[in-house]
Amino acid sequence: MCPDRYSEPARRQARAPSLARGGCVIALMAACSPTGASGGASDAPTVASNAPVTPASPGPTEMFPPADPPPVSSGDSSAAGQFIDPDDMPVLPAAPIRRRGLKEKQVACPDGGSTTVSGTVYIPSGELTLYNAMVYVPDAELRPFTPGASCGCEISGEPIASALTDADGHFVLENVPVGSDIPLVVQVGEWRREFDIGTVEACTDKPIPDQTLRLPARQSEGDIPKIAVATGFADALECLVRKLGIAPEEFTHPRRDGRVNLFAGYGGTDRFTDSMNGGEPFPPSGALWADLPSLQMYDVVLLSCDSRAPQRGIADKDPRSLQAMYDYLNGGGRLFASHYQEVWFQNGPAPFPDLATYVDDGGYQGPPAFQVVTDFPKGQAMAEWALANGASTQAGEVPVLGAQRTILSENSEYAQRWLTSDDPETVQYLSANTPLGASDEEQCGRVVLSDLHVSPGRVDEETRAPIDDLSEQDLPFPEGCVTSGFSPQEKLLAFMLFDISACVVPDSQAPAAPPIIR
Repeated sequence: MCPDRYSEPARRQARAPSLARGGCVIALMAACSPTGASGGASDAPTVASNAPVTPASPGPTEMFPPADPPPVSSGDSSAAGQFIDPDDMPVLPAAPIRRRGLKEKQVACPDGGSTTVSGTVYIPSGELTLYNAMVYVPDAELRPFTPGASCGCEISGEPIASALTDADGHFVLENVPVGSDIPLVVQVGEWRREFDIGTVEACTDKPIPDQTLRLPARQSEGDIPKIAVATGFADALECLVRKLGIAPEEFTHPRRDGRVNLFAGYGGTDRFTDSMNGGEPFPPSGALWADLPSLQMYDVVLLSCDSRAPQRGIADKDPRSLQAMYDYLNGGGRLFASHYQEVWFQNGPAPFPDLATYVDDGGYQGPPAFQVVTDFPKGQAMAEWALANGASTQAGEVPVLGAQRTILSENSEYAQRWLTSDDPETVQYLSANTPLGASDEEQCGRVVLSDLHVSPGRVDEETRAPIDDLSEQDLPFPEGCVTSGFSPQEKLLAFMLFDISACVVPDSQAPAAPPIIR
């Protein structure tokens, strides 16, 4: 998988701001930070003082084309935006590598032993553990991520020891350098945080205190992917993102520098509460998908169900928008589409309509629990993770409220089912790497279609006050987010959100730890 990933063309491709064609590239990127390593002699793990800096987003002029652009023929090549061919990019002189001198501090232990560090990695709030998080010791300074969607899995810092977390969120890192001020990086896609774990003694295990290793909640702690959330009348994905533990100041209008930008979808929450960003209104969701550059600003796009079946939901998605979403995903974008947002695939360019077989069962009630598909590596991991994190009380089963039935089955040539029921047949989660049908080496985007909502959206029959998280125009964000903690289906949704953020691998393969510099 991903051959020649360290070649100069691969490095050029990882630097390119947008890509004309797919390609899986894991770039072990040379460090260029002018700052020194964090100091301090304490053995307690701390966040490194030189937290990675995320480059600023483009200005608002390019962000927001009109919400209702004129129709463009799907055959018009301008609809796909202007790509930059990576082969045309100038090859810049290599930046000086600022190494930390840690490789020389790795030691051989007697009797086949090793110097190890162990611990558990959590989401920003600390409420859920993280599967498939990369954990490594860098021998060089970390490099800022390439902004926006791109075909690359960027791992910088020249790892000299690496591991992945298991289904319990636990890891053991071997052959760790000894000494003081040892850095440790936790990364899931473009989520990244560096810690100073203090002193590591030779040929022993250093356990990291529980709840220490959390992904960053704010930019001052590390890197957070740029996330766009389109609200919708029938779902409340914005409330789930808030529950992950991302700090309130990171939820902003796209003109500002927060990492989570909210867009007003049909019937959904359309502004902030007065105490948050001064009650600023959200831009319309049409501004998000109007063209490719608007989408490419975002590492991850989350689209809430807006209650409109595809034959109605297509009304505000012209051929240019459908082509833009197609090109976004084929160029490394990540998409989570809730329920009727399957409209993008039913009506998108070929082969999107072949992703699944659909049915609209309006009277569907759903069983009390759905089955996790465990015949592929990440499915088995999700079943184990759900049990460990309280989403399941019985292995392989997850209770769900308000399930829908519009995905009858997936096309196994393109997609992988995750959560299903056989009576009647339905698929609640499916995933696919993009471009659909391309070789593993050429796939670098990812989509998850969900047939269940983050919340059943119940209200009190007498007072009409929300019982569940709710997204409506008269409920400014976050006033509709009334619940605390995660329901079982919210836990699974959180699992899937981090899965689409992670480095793309075929669903048939188990993820692998980052390669190390020897």
